[in-house]
Amino acid sequence: MRAHDGMYIDGSWRPAAGRDTIAVVNPVDEQVIAQVPAGTAEDVDAAVRAARAALPGWAATAPTERAARIAALRDVLVARKDEIAATVTAELGAPLPFSQLVHAGLPVLVAGSYAELAASYAFEEKVGNSTVYAEPVGVVGAITPWNYPLHQIVAKVAPALAAGCTVVLKPAEDTPLTAQLFAEAVDEAGVPAGVFNLVTGLGPVAGQALAEHDGVDLVSFTGSTAVGRRIGATAGAAVKRVALELGGKSANVILPSADLAKAVGVGVANVMGNSGQTCSAWTRMLVHTSQYDEAVALAAEAAAKYGDRIGPLVNAKQHARVRGYIEKGVAEGARLVAGGAEAPREQGYFVSPTVFADVTPEMAIAQEEIFGPVVSLIRYEDEDDALRIANGTVYGLAGAVWAGDDAEAVAFARRMDTGQVDINGGRFNPLAPFGGYKQSGVGRELGSHGLAEYLQTKSLQF
Repeated sequence: MRAHDGMYIDGSWRPAAGRDTIAVVNPVDEQVIAQVPAGTAEDVDAAVRAARAALPGWAATAPTERAARIAALRDVLVARKDEIAATVTAELGAPLPFSQLVHAGLPVLVAGSYAELAASYAFEEKVGNSTVYAEPVGVVGAITPWNYPLHQIVAKVAPALAAGCTVVLKPAEDTPLTAQLFAEAVDEAGVPAGVFNLVTGLGPVAGQALAEHDGVDLVSFTGSTAVGRRIGATAGAAVKRVALELGGKSANVILPSADLAKAVGVGVANVMGNSGQTCSAWTRMLVHTSQYDEAVALAAEAAAKYGDRIGPLVNAKQHARVRGYIEKGVAEGARLVAGGAEAPREQGYFVSPTVFADVTPEMAIAQEEIFGPVVSLIRYEDEDDALRIANGTVYGLAGAVWAGDDAEAVAFARRMDTGQVDINGGRFNPLAPFGGYKQSGVGRELGSHGLAEYLQTKSLQF
């Protein structure tokens, strides 16, 4: 794979400050496919300085012009969608059809939505005898994960640019090639120099330097709750704003009136997408005791269909982590009805689609984020019991409710401590706010709520 050997800073590719590199590994065959520079605090400082220098001019640019640059960026992403999909497949391992549909397709939708929002958003409003202005928060330090490498970049960079902010991006070290393609797209779209900057590197080095930098006004991070806590503490000490999209352990609640076969089938498919490496995946399937045995059989049957349809996990560490959780589930007394910890292939970081039955709410596999193709079926006695189980983790990112009619499902969903709930298989909406309650994070992404994260308000009284 083609890779840049430098950083994209102030509108051009420049040599890295240090000589260390990061190997990019294809998780399908465990072969090194590229090397990228491991950024240092010096690289981060250069990128932040470029972003600060570009901030006044970009912040003063008319929203319609910012919208035009984002629209141009969207068009470049469309033109390069095949290259993007192939790159994501190479460094993440996602099957090519999934990369084409989701990894390359979803960012186009999101970028397009922010091109429209930038042109239509009310950056100024009258409130009584005051005029209230929505102004850019400043320089944004964006730290993105590997599981949806381009989507997570666009979900941060596009609203930041729409708001008038400038950005320094530190992408995940497992998927830096996609980030480099994005930097090329930004350049091709005519975004002014310094408005967007890219530093590849390790989290404890480049990521920490970015989060701690005095020239960064807001840190937007997507990743684990543990790292999010550290970033929040660092930002708090500097009285710096943060947006944190963290872990999840989402409940898929199937009420007795629901179409059981559909709810179970869609629920299993939801977890298997992206090899289970999705923070919002419905990894806990809650089923009424009267339908539990049937649901277990349906889930096992559904999982079997994904045996050769899902890709590997991203790296050796994640592979060992997921297999360890499967072993822990067995040790805790859960019953395997599909899959297991044994690797299905001799090469690559593959894990079999796995379904556990007889899972109780206190088990580790029902409480902790596994981030793999593992579904846990939990029985409940009545709706209050289901609600207690659904709300019984430290997370509250996403979920689903199935019932015979939408009104019944909505009534239950309104009682869930969860940021986003799909009702009877509701479709993805790129304009709806995404983010969590409790330890699933702070702030929202997507749509106007996502744009608001990058704005601060000023009021003038007359």
